[in-house]
Amino acid sequence: MNPLVSVVIPTYNRPGPLCELIECLFRQTHKNIEIIIVNDNGEKVDFIKELYPELKILILDMSSNVKHVTARNAGVSAASGTYIMLCDDDDLVVPTHITTMLSEISEFEMVYSDVEIVEFITEGRTRIPAKRSLFAYEYDLEAMRSFSTFIPSGCLYLRDIHTKIGMFDENVYHYWDWDFFLRVSDKFRIKRVPVAGTLYAFASGGDNLSEGLSSMEPYLNQLSKKHDLGKLPTRNFFLLLEEPKVKERRSESNIIWDGQPVVSRWSLVEEGGTGL
Repeated sequence: MNPLVSVVIPTYNRPGPLCELIECLFRQTHKNIEIIIVNDNGEKVDFIKELYPELKILILDMSSNVKHVTARNAGVSAASGTYIMLCDDDDLVVPTHITTMLSEISEFEMVYSDVEIVEFITEGRTRIPAKRSLFAYEYDLEAMRSFSTFIPSGCLYLRDIHTKIGMFDENVYHYWDWDFFLRVSDKFRIKRVPVAGTLYAFASGGDNLSEGLSSMEPYLNQLSKKHDLGKLPTRNFFLLLEEPKVKERRSESNIIWDGQPVVSRWSLVEEGGTGL
């Protein structure tokens, strides 16, 4: 089994983390991949193709800042693989991740893994892990209507899914991933893989896509109305994880990351060189 996997990565002005992700993709044990980087009208990232000539990389440059959901849709539209894997530009995957996902998907249309939530500090051009915690929860379709434990980074699914359910919904914006999960689960088979193969970057100070809870509430209400989910809380994500019903879903997982930072080729370039 050697299918082509299209990895779709929207990015905006984060060359360091993006290059670490590309380094992770270079290290994959499954080699038949195409990487689609959707540059959301940020600084140019063409230098990545020069740093990693071994990889098949397509860069889509948006003519305006269309935001992350629209950027993902552009990447998916350009994908030619049998499968699509989604990744945020600051998240990472372990070297065996794609191989593991492919080994689990034969009887399903989408698989997703557990993750480790990692807080990084930056030293020079490399992010150093400072704190890590497991994010692993039992697969429960009914519970997923109250609180989503689906992390899209690292998920793998059949590209043909989009021909039946359409693209990511830009109207729910912050909750595009929850909406996508609910729409897929309504028509297809999904499996949680109890392996923490994705490293989900968490920045305590937020990032360029983060906004306050008050600005997110209208999108949450729209998601709820779309799927008839009832009243959903807008409390802090980590406070919601402490809710009794969510804690009951915590599960064990296979942790395989060795805790070491990912040193990219970009990090080895002297300042003032490639990519600056």
